Amino acid sequence: MVDIRIALAQIDTCVGDVDTNSRTILEWSRRAAAEGAHVVAFPEMTITGYPIEDLALRASFQRAARAAVQTIADQLVADGLGDLTVVLGTVGAPQVTRTSPGTRPTNQAVVLQHGAVTASYDKHHLPNYGVFDEFRIFAPGAEPCILEIQGRRVGLVVCEDIWQDGGPVAELAQAEVDLLLVLNGSPFEEGKGHTRTDLAARRAHELRAPVAYVNMVGGQDDLVFDGGSFVVGEDGSVLTSAPQFVEHLLLWDLAADGEPEHRGPLAPPLGDEEEVYQAIVTGVRGYVRKNGFRSVVLGLSGGIDSALVAAICADAIGGENVYGVSMPSTYSSEHSKDDAADLAKRIGAHYRVQPIAPMVDAFQGQLDLQDVAAENLQARVRGMILMGLSNAEGHLVLATGNKSELAVGYSTIYGDAVGGYAPIKDVDKSQVWALSRWRNNAALDAGQIPPIPESSITKPPSAELRPGQVDQDSLPPYDLLDEVLDAYIEHAEGRAELLARGFDEEVVDKVVSLVDRAEWKRRQYPLGPKVTALAFGRDRRLPVTSRWREPHA
Repeated sequence: MVDIRIALAQIDTCVGDVDTNSRTILEWSRRAAAEGAHVVAFPEMTITGYPIEDLALRASFQRAARAAVQTIADQLVADGLGDLTVVLGTVGAPQVTRTSPGTRPTNQAVVLQHGAVTASYDKHHLPNYGVFDEFRIFAPGAEPCILEIQGRRVGLVVCEDIWQDGGPVAELAQAEVDLLLVLNGSPFEEGKGHTRTDLAARRAHELRAPVAYVNMVGGQDDLVFDGGSFVVGEDGSVLTSAPQFVEHLLLWDLAADGEPEHRGPLAPPLGDEEEVYQAIVTGVRGYVRKNGFRSVVLGLSGGIDSALVAAICADAIGGENVYGVSMPSTYSSEHSKDDAADLAKRIGAHYRVQPIAPMVDAFQGQLDLQDVAAENLQARVRGMILMGLSNAEGHLVLATGNKSELAVGYSTIYGDAVGGYAPIKDVDKSQVWALSRWRNNAALDAGQIPPIPESSITKPPSAELRPGQVDQDSLPPYDLLDEVLDAYIEHAEGRAELLARGFDEEVVDKVVSLVDRAEWKRRQYPLGPKVTALAFGRDRRLPVTSRWREPHA
């Protein structure tokens, strides 16, 4: 009995783009065959992209997916690859079952060989929490799937099926498989990588067989998929692994029966800041490209938030595709303007200066706004400029607010909240500084010029909407603010728990009040890459109170 070479193709797919996804599958199948693979496995829902949401319910889309599967099978034969076993994800035909009285489709894995679908498996456990909505969309499967490949028994499951105790994995344990192959569309979250490998190790121990885990990669709307495919051995050790945030073909040989398990290359782990930074870069790149844009435009204030966003964009799509606009008001400091220009030069971005004072004066001549209304007028004029340039030149406008600001409503709706995408909306202010430091240090380590000016990192944050303004005029210091926000938002602690922690009562009441009354703003903020377990938008809802007067609308 010979070794069987398994190829795990962690690829980037696009929701709804069946034709491009199909071409990608064929391209990577050819690569796998050229590397001597007997089996190539692709991630969950490869044909359709993931998550497809209500696209799954469209009969025309289901037909297109089925046709694509057959086209791929035919083309593999035409390319002389009929013997290659190709395992990929798609949307299955609608099912009527006891637990699914409607005609919902399935989340399906299919096996292609010799120009035909030789086996299929419908995902059993349909997640219905956080970002997932599969229970509403899909019908659950009920049957196990075991492939016979050169005399070896390979069990096949999809993503959530290994997260649930019992079920298909327990069935496969009774069937004595030689390998468990898992197709995944597992989104990135900080610290989630070891959770996956620990889970796979438990399943390998349960099965007394290795587990091969292939995960998709790339940005899709507000989700980021980090890849990081791997194989764990029967003893739970990681035998080989793929890097995160890049497409990759991971090759591993299933040893002949009775032989020691083979080991392969291990991708070096990323540090905490590098992992989050690369996740955001991946999210930006995916959103820009998959929505048909080639460039982005953003306001460059000289502050840390816009500086970090600009650096991320330069890494994602190239500095030559980043358009920065300095929009000084009568209150803008010279150092802010200098820092903005310096940043643009460092990252190779286009840069222009558009003073806003004449436009603000024109509005004020008609409206005569005072206090906060006058401050916010400046932000809204800036938003109007960016949207005008977007319409004229075709750029995607980026909002540069961070999670701390969104939490307390420290943004101007229709002003600095304007944009089609918000790269750091799930990154709190303390981490903005940490990511900026990491990026600059990474540049120094590589012998490059740090992208972010040091003064943008060290100067006190300010919206510069009135003389001498700094953020801490109206907010607690960011290190304290972020600590309270982490407890209240990420850990769902109430006022009593916050006070029991020792936080000052005045600070707690102020922060909780600001967070609760800013919910309406957060609901209107652009999408941005989700990098924490609980992000504003898709999977986070906070209380709402109406007994207030909005101080910074």
